[in-house]
Amino acid sequence: MPNSLTGGQVPPPTLDTVGLVDRSLGNAGTSGSAPVLEEGEVDPWALPQLKDTGQSWKELSVAGRVLRVVVGFLKACGLLGNLYLFICSLDILSSAFQLLSSKMAGDIFKDNVVLSNPVAGLVIGVLVTVLVQSSSTSSSIVVSMVASKLLTVQACVPIIMGVNVGTSITSTLVSMAQSGDRDEFRRAFGGSAVHGIFNWLTVLILLPLESATALLERLSGLALGAGGLQPGGQAPDILKVLTKPLTHLIVQLDTDMITSSATGNATNGSIIKRWCGTRELTISGNSSDCGPTASGPCPESNSSVVVEQLPCHHLFVGTALTDLAVGFILLAASLLLLCTCLVLIVKLLNSVLRGRVAQAVRKVINADIPFPFGWLSGYLAILVGTGLTFVLQSSSVFTAAIVPLMGVGVISLERAYPLLLGSNIGTTTTALLAALASPADMLLSALQVALIHFFFNLAGILLWYVVPVLRLPIPLAKRFGDLTATYRWVAVAYLLLSFLLLPLAAFGLSLAGSTVLAAVGGPLVGLVLLIVLINVLQRHRPAWLPRRLRSWAWLPRWLRSLEPWDRLVSRCCPCRVCGPPPATAKEAHCYENPEVLASQQL
Repeated sequence: MPNSLTGGQVPPPTLDTVGLVDRSLGNAGTSGSAPVLEEGEVDPWALPQLKDTGQSWKELSVAGRVLRVVVGFLKACGLLGNLYLFICSLDILSSAFQLLSSKMAGDIFKDNVVLSNPVAGLVIGVLVTVLVQSSSTSSSIVVSMVASKLLTVQACVPIIMGVNVGTSITSTLVSMAQSGDRDEFRRAFGGSAVHGIFNWLTVLILLPLESATALLERLSGLALGAGGLQPGGQAPDILKVLTKPLTHLIVQLDTDMITSSATGNATNGSIIKRWCGTRELTISGNSSDCGPTASGPCPESNSSVVVEQLPCHHLFVGTALTDLAVGFILLAASLLLLCTCLVLIVKLLNSVLRGRVAQAVRKVINADIPFPFGWLSGYLAILVGTGLTFVLQSSSVFTAAIVPLMGVGVISLERAYPLLLGSNIGTTTTALLAALASPADMLLSALQVALIHFFFNLAGILLWYVVPVLRLPIPLAKRFGDLTATYRWVAVAYLLLSFLLLPLAAFGLSLAGSTVLAAVGGPLVGLVLLIVLINVLQRHRPAWLPRRLRSWAWLPRWLRSLEPWDRLVSRCCPCRVCGPPPATAKEAHCYENPEVLASQQL
């Protein structure tokens, strides 16, 4: 390709020009391979050197040392405070989405005809989890429907898969806060994408397998029969205990209303909680009139017990606003708080993690077990991710905390991958304990749904982690990260396509019937697989392909390159975030140095 561009013998290009030519070829879309690092180039995925430009401890005076300790303490307090507000903002964001879409989620789950289609069930699981921003709420709805005989276990398996996919949207949203810096955004978005890619790849394998063999349903049934589990377990509630003092002052929701909507017992009332408790009052005298707030039949004795309802104490108790209006208010406020906290957390991490501190933290997190047991390091990271998610009782909070650390260069993608897989397992163990605390009539259904969720994630680890060569989410996430670092609008397109537009399109086709879905979706899926196969052969076995297919150069530019689309997006959105990132020093040297340009016959 370089010879065809230059058209003859040219002097050996300088290092700067090699980088420019390689990037130009990459934009042309003629090859899907990653850019080859030349001598002197830096791997963009390598952890950056966070240098400490300040004075060393020995060089400081007594006053300087005291000042450094005070500043470090204030930074630590600021980091913990922002992390607390960040977790609270996630809770409020989940409440906002539930207010905006609770009745819609219930209506979606009601349609049993659509749920009989596995693809439709998968899409519904994704959409509902995206709408309510809580995999626990979605799983609770599924458990209630199975226990109420409104949904079979076979039909709930694709929904659980969709719930697992939909929960990865939180880390993708969090990565957007680091779009201001090109390298940080590359690492952060790659870290969030590796979670979603893992879930989608697992679905692509297990959904057809489950439809053909009912593997997860049978496996969970065998485990349920052999386990002999008894009710009485209780899921930990550590994170909720910490966030309740603040979040319950803002809004409290009656989450049972969403489940009631799905099971057909819903009312038209608001899901904003108004009463938060009861108090028994003993009234002496004639008990013929117990009052309108009495609970149960009136006693016949001279003294009567009156149950008084205690009102909640939050901002929106007894409000005249509709659930939709309150949801929009909370959505705007929580997104503002979320973005502010993320920006401050990233700034504080960049300020704190410098020099020896950064090296020490990296050494601990990214360390490997000594030879010959180095291969166990990843599995230890899976256990750590499982334990932390179990303690936090929220996979969204754990993954949302990992992404900023990846962006600032503390955790590598190779180490974050097993941590994220562990978080998938951790959230299922929490669901298992929550299922053990279910009522007796819902115990078996809740346990089987939780076991299906567990075996789904365990099968994903067996598929995409145990064999090192099959750890495909890591290189795919790196490709995605490199692409979004160059064209930042691709991140928004990925978010909309993966979690909204494509699921909505599949759901719409499923409403027309399985035949229409297969007739439209089958050829599209086949075309995508064919393009992937041709790209792989172009990289590794081009001789196996016809000469015409060894390159995509014969296609129109808008079909093989994102450059025309980038120009279109830049015109529609003339802002710095949507546009291409600023040129690095090397690119600027190539563009601004006339001697370099004159020496190349491009």
